Amino acid sequence: MSFVKGLKCRECGREYPVKLLAGCEDCFGPLEADYHYEAIAKVLKRDVIASRPKSIWKYRELLPIESEPQIGLGTGGTPLLRADRLGRKLGIDNLYLKNDAVNCPTLSFKDRVTAVAINKALEFKLEAVGCASTGNLANSVAAIAAAAGLPSFIFIPHDLEKTKVIGTQIYGTRLIAVKGNYDAVNRLCIQIVDRYPWGFVNVNLRPFYAEGSKTIAYEVAEQLGWHAPDAIVVPMAGGAMISKIHKGFKELQRLGLTSETERTRLYGAQAAGCNPIIDAVKRGSRDIRPVKPNTIAKSLAIGNPADGYFAARLIPESGGWAEDCTDQEIVGGIHLLAETEGVFTETAGGVTVAVAQKLVQQGRIKQTDLTVLAITGNGLKTLDALDMAPPQVIEPKLAAFEEVFGGAYHVA
Repeated sequence: MSFVKGLKCRECGREYPVKLLAGCEDCFGPLEADYHYEAIAKVLKRDVIASRPKSIWKYRELLPIESEPQIGLGTGGTPLLRADRLGRKLGIDNLYLKNDAVNCPTLSFKDRVTAVAINKALEFKLEAVGCASTGNLANSVAAIAAAAGLPSFIFIPHDLEKTKVIGTQIYGTRLIAVKGNYDAVNRLCIQIVDRYPWGFVNVNLRPFYAEGSKTIAYEVAEQLGWHAPDAIVVPMAGGAMISKIHKGFKELQRLGLTSETERTRLYGAQAAGCNPIIDAVKRGSRDIRPVKPNTIAKSLAIGNPADGYFAARLIPESGGWAEDCTDQEIVGGIHLLAETEGVFTETAGGVTVAVAQKLVQQGRIKQTDLTVLAITGNGLKTLDALDMAPPQVIEPKLAAFEEVFGGAYHVA
């Protein structure tokens, strides 16, 4: 049984049936899925959720597909890790990592949104799928489309990290590098969708695709014993992820799965070289001023974010804030997370850690706040961002080792 009521414009509220549609025909605002929440509340109980296998489909009634999912069955269910050693470094007593660096199948949170979108593409019986991507989405669409037996067309900026290019090509996709940044790539994809009978996950499938991000909120709350955190720090590119996490927490309250009195403050994180949402929040505005990206955090390098307007509204409304960090601080955040918690994150995760440190220093996140950091991708994807010194080379002799490392080690 499907619990999807239809699509609804986030701007003017106009309602539409479930169909392949990118935006509102009246005001051109973005569409999102709407649900029969009263009916969901009767069937989606804590014990029902607990009885299901770990994946995003534990919360199937809150996702916009009308039949049983066919692919992405292992996506989601990623660990929520207590991070005491990092917490001591940052000054947070109750710190957790939502670690989507180990998500299935391509080691980023994008697997959540792609699994939803491509299941929907199968329901629509589309001939092919595709996307505009800064890297992680390219990997995910190529992999999950291959599993679904669908041809895929992936469009990326021409200067994307080599590891992400290889991590897309391996699945047999048609990969096209476009001269320009993500915003140029996205404009081309919008034109392609108008001409070809394909489903681009972040264009005409976007109302369904974006809903996958809500599952981060569902999992965090369940993993915390059905409690919402005080604060969550989320890296931002287009702004959809932080907006949908907010929607996810609100839906849990509406269904009585978490307390109506709990309120999670949203904290957005961007690189200083691409910070249009941060700029809007700090100006006290919802109007986004597009920028030309210039940062090592290429997965966040969207200069004209599609959901930036909504993210800039929701962040201050939640009682949260937004902050950015330099490329040097990003690399420092990657090292700090790895050296304290043994988690290797890509540049977006470095942004999250570095911004969390600033927010604590500014007094915006308190020492006692139960805080979650969204770690959205694996460090193996962005090796080029790190300039590591080569290992020391020694002769295979004990004396050589002791000379390099300061003498013999004696157990007291």
